[in-house]
Amino acid sequence: MACLFFVEVNAQDLQADNMLLFQRGNGGWSKQFKGKAFKYDVEFSESQKSEIAEEAARDDANIDNGSTAKEIRYLVKAYKKDNNPKYLAAAENGIRYLLKAQYQNGGWPQYYPDKHLYRAHITYNDNAMINALNILQDVVLSKNDLDVVSPKLIEPSANAIKKGIDCILKTQIKVNGKLTAWCQQYDERTLEPAKARAYELPSISGSESDEIVEFLMSQPNPSKQIKDAVNAAVEWFQTVKISGYKVIDVPAPGTELGKDRQVVADPASTIWARYYEIGTNRPFFCDRDGIVKYSIQDIGYERRNGYAWYGNWPKKVLDKGYSEWLKRNSK
Repeated sequence: MACLFFVEVNAQDLQADNMLLFQRGNGGWSKQFKGKAFKYDVEFSESQKSEIAEEAARDDANIDNGSTAKEIRYLVKAYKKDNNPKYLAAAENGIRYLLKAQYQNGGWPQYYPDKHLYRAHITYNDNAMINALNILQDVVLSKNDLDVVSPKLIEPSANAIKKGIDCILKTQIKVNGKLTAWCQQYDERTLEPAKARAYELPSISGSESDEIVEFLMSQPNPSKQIKDAVNAAVEWFQTVKISGYKVIDVPAPGTELGKDRQVVADPASTIWARYYEIGTNRPFFCDRDGIVKYSIQDIGYERRNGYAWYGNWPKKVLDKGYSEWLKRNSK
């Protein structure tokens, strides 16, 4: 019976245990192991665990591609299931990492404390900053399993959210005095739209802007500034939507993937571009040389098929979320 009791309160979770191994000393996680993406649901050898320990000593924690946020969310679920205090402690350290990484102006860098190249930019790309804010909002609201974390984290999380919203409002792009939407990343000092990778140029994003709007719409008792920001962004989504087209993969024998991406007519479809030129709202595309092209067919095969240039990201906001938000916030 003693053995059974031990298993019940200290049950092991392979993925959670691996997350403990990979956690950096500052509380965050990296998205890579030996320079590549990896999975937690595998048994690592003792030699691999030694390599993991070496990498865990690095300062490469980040919030890119869901990193740190996904570990925090998994670990609190694992704690609720297995009652292992190590899982909760690791999740709380992850939340403290998010709080430490935030700039005074309210933005989050992609990496912290590593500031190499564009890693120091305030980063909305792939929803990095919004993922961090959603974690902190769930801490404050005791939602989505984050009700188990220390109450001492609630006040600093609430303060971080206020600063984050202020940053979002300040970085909404204005064109001829009119609010539009957001760029993928911003200079952390000037708050101006900034370049990241060679093909990620200053622009207005049809993708990341959607998640920003969703976060703003989730705020209770939104201020006039928040309402103005949401309304302006939704108006921009409507203005730049591309009706009557869709993106498909067509067979392309002899190519690396055996297929190629094309934009074709479809009267029932609406899509948005990933990048719109600031000032003209013209969709644009880039190869790794950073030269702007205005047709996806004018860039090379590798980038055409290796990046999400089009999508239907704002559709869920426009189809339902925005109208319901308007009803709740009509006054």
